[in-house]
Amino acid sequence: MTATAQAASPTTPRGRGGITQSITDSLVMAKRNLIRMVRIPEVVIFGLIQPIMFVVLFSYVFGGSIKVPGAGTDAGSYREFLMAGIFAQTVTFATAGAGAGIAEDMHKGLVDRFRSLPMTRGAVLTGRTIADLVQTALTLVVLAIVAALVGWAPHHGLLDALAGFGLLLLLGYAFTWIGALIGLSVRTPEAATSGGLIWLFPLTFISVAFVPSQNMPAFLQHVAEWNPFSATVVACRELFGNLPPGYPVPDAWPMQHPAWASLLWSVAIIVVFRTLAVRKYRSATG
Repeated sequence: MTATAQAASPTTPRGRGGITQSITDSLVMAKRNLIRMVRIPEVVIFGLIQPIMFVVLFSYVFGGSIKVPGAGTDAGSYREFLMAGIFAQTVTFATAGAGAGIAEDMHKGLVDRFRSLPMTRGAVLTGRTIADLVQTALTLVVLAIVAALVGWAPHHGLLDALAGFGLLLLLGYAFTWIGALIGLSVRTPEAATSGGLIWLFPLTFISVAFVPSQNMPAFLQHVAEWNPFSATVVACRELFGNLPPGYPVPDAWPMQHPAWASLLWSVAIIVVFRTLAVRKYRSATG
């Protein structure tokens, strides 16, 4: 058989390179993970319950006790101030699910089976993160409906609202790559879940998501204002029109330019942690 005939043979394995093949393989793996999520609806349901509980608890339990600077005596101001933080917390907590899913595939030997197929190495990870992004988007839709029921609303029009949700999804996608790296670095799905959550709590609470930074100690103020999580939260508040007119904006650059800061932080996280995750995947399956 000639070289030309061999190249045309349908049984000839595809090469492992090429952007087109990488995209195709990633979409196939994303479809596989989405089908798996549909077949285990408990994962989606439990993923919705937690953010809904946060909305209700913070709105009605803590809302009357926390005053937003510049809002005067408006009782509903904290509810609108809060929602961008709840949205951001929801998308970042998807990190734990991404890490646990990849760790489970590694633990069951599925990744070794994928390795034997003629597919690009990074497709397994990219497909998983894309599937998690779709699930996160659906969660945000439900959460926005619940938020509207408790009195939240965007005030700057549809395009600004969509831009805010776009920044949230970009941040969530960036953080799933951190989860992917954690999932590849531990031995069990349980460890990946714990490792994916333990650092998220200080990241989300040492921020401007739930309380203004003005009342924090000086050191924590700087941490909160340069936190990538805070940049996305403030950007969404501005795009949604949820900041009171007299709210004092901190002098830190990310707080003065939150949309740009959010975009830059998310892109940097994707570049760094995708590179590390793919490298770790190759060494783990090499």
